[in-house]
This record gives sequence, structure tokens and C-alpha cells, in this order.
Amino acid sequence: RYGFHGTSHFYVSHRCAAKMGKPIEDLKLITCHLGNGSSVAAVDHGKVVDTSMGFTPLDGFMMGTRSGGVDPSVVTFMMKKLGLTPDEMDTILNKQSGVNAISGVSSDDRDICAAQNAGNKRASLAHEMQAYEIAKFIGSYIAAMNGVDGIVFTGGIGENGHWLRSRICSYLGYMGVQIDEELNQATVKGAEAELTDPSAKVRVFILATDEELVIAQETQKVVESLQK
Repeated sequence: RYGFHGTSHFYVSHRCAAKMGKPIEDLKLITCHLGNGSSVAAVDHGKVVDTSMGFTPLDGFMMGTRSGGVDPSVVTFMMKKLGLTPDEMDTILNKQSGVNAISGVSSDDRDICAAQNAGNKRASLAHEMQAYEIAKFIGSYIAAMNGVDGIVFTGGIGENGHWLRSRICSYLGYMGVQIDEELNQATVKGAEAELTDPSAKVRVFILATDEELVIAQETQKVVESLQK
């Protein structure tokens, strides 16, 4: 798989290991970069062994305007039925689907939350679908790695989506994931926090990503290698 958000998954997985006080080579982690574009990665002893995005950022679970993974036959069916060109189909899947289409409100999670709180059933459905799909990816990665030590939420929604974090983790209780709801609701943008409930077996963190730092560090390595 190709995948995306690599610099973000790299940064927060290493930051998580530091917060846990263990070498990343000794840990099984799942990193969740959740924003208008979102992906989940399985980091097994420091190496990403699976990720939700594929050849393009369209693959995986439902996002702000992206459909996520769909039955390939849906694409050809719609093109034939509606007389769509490849470019038109691409626009539908990438820019006119996902949370925006299901909710009928917006692709912005803040707007979805406001609509959900106001009783909008489509907004609630969009949120429920999103949480369910993300939880499925996390659960499958836990199975693939034969366990998990820590889960990280990052990105605009990962850091600020109190409801979504809570709902995702509620699906994973049987796997030892349990968060403290008071800590979850008290988090603020940009702050690092651990949400783990004392009874939980798996530690859960909110960590702000720093992709620019990773890019700078990797660039420095390349420049230094050229100077040798």
C-alpha cells in the first residue's frame, strides 16, 4: 500500500512512545490522523505495517468530502447509469461524498457537531457512520498486530472531536480500550493529553502532530548526506 499522512503518523507514533517511556521498537501502536482527510496506521514495533489510505487518499473510511473505500462495481454502475465521465465520477467520489453528502450540512466537523446537537438526524447518522468505520479499521489493526499498547488521535478532528473520540473508543472496550470521559471533554486544541481510564489495558492519547518538523529533520539528513 502507498498511503498518506506519513510524516504525521511518524511524528505522533514516536511522540507516543516518548510519552509512554518506552522505545518505539517495543510497542504496538495505532495512530489516527483525523481531519477533512483522514487515515489510520498500524505501527508494529516502529514500522508501519498497514494504513487505511491506498494508491490515493480516497481509500479507507468516509471523510469530509471523500467516499472512502467503495465496491468498485459502484463506480462503473454509476457511470453507465448516469452517463458520467471519469472526471465527473472522480469529482463525486472525492469532493461530493463522505460526511458532507450524508449529513447534507457540511464537511466541517464543527458544523456537523452543531447540527447533531440541534437534533439533525442526518448529521447524527454521518457521525455514527464515521465513528463505526474508523473503529473497524482500528479493530482490524489490533487483530493484525495481535494486540495494541497505545492509540493516538491527532489532526483537526482527532484533537478536537470529543464526541467522535468517545464513540470510536466505545466500540473497542472489549479490546481493553476505555477512556476517562471527563478528561476527554476537558481537552483543548494543541494540548497533549492522555485519556486512559485507570481500568484500561490500552493507553489512549491526544497528540498534536508536527509534520513540518519531520520534513525539516528529513531534509537535514539529506543535506548532511550530500556534504559527506
